[in-house]
Amino acid sequence: MSTGQKPHGAGRSTFEFVDADLVFKSLSLTPGTVFLDLGCGRGNYALAAARSMGPHSTVYGVDAWQEGLEELKRQADSEGLRNVITVHANLNERIPLGDAAVDVCFMATVLHDLLRESSGETVMTETARVLRPGGRLCIIEFKKIEGSPGPPLSVRLSPEETEAIITPFGFVKDRIIDVSPFHYLIAASLAER
Repeated sequence: MSTGQKPHGAGRSTFEFVDADLVFKSLSLTPGTVFLDLGCGRGNYALAAARSMGPHSTVYGVDAWQEGLEELKRQADSEGLRNVITVHANLNERIPLGDAAVDVCFMATVLHDLLRESSGETVMTETARVLRPGGRLCIIEFKKIEGSPGPPLSVRLSPEETEAIITPFGFVKDRIIDVSPFHYLIAASLAER
C-alpha cells in the first residue's frame, strides 16, 4: 500500500473502548520519555501520552493516513502540545526515525491489519531498530472472540499468537492484561543487544 491510500481500519479507534487509565498505568510513562505511536490514526493515544508525560517528552505519531495525522496535529496545536511530532509513513516500510531513538513503542489494533498486507517482519524489525535496548513494546489487540467490535475472528490475534510474532525480533513478554471486554494489552521489553 502506498502512503497516499487510506489504510485498512483508518479512522477507527479503540480508545473509547479500553480502560485508558489502566493502559497508561501499564506503560509507566515518565517525563522525558520518547513515545512512538505506530498506526496512530487521529492520535487519541498519542495525545493522551503527550498530556501525561508533559512538555519534556517527545511523542511521535506515525501513520500512512495523512488526514488522521493532520487531525492529530491540529488537536495537539490547539492544546499547546508542542511535543507531538507527526510522521507520514507506511508501517510496512522503514520507519523514518534513528536507531535506538525511542523508549516506548505503542500499537493499538494495528498489528492484525499489518499482517493482512505482509508478514509483519518489516514493522517488527523496524520497531526493534528504533527502540533503545530495554525499551518497551506495548500492543493492544482484539481478543480472539466472535462479534463486534473488531475484525472477523479469522483476522484477530490471540495473546499467544502476538507473543509468537514479536519474540523472534528480540522482545520478551512482560505481561498480558485485559484492558476492555474486547481487548488485551501485551507489554514486552526489547532484550539487550
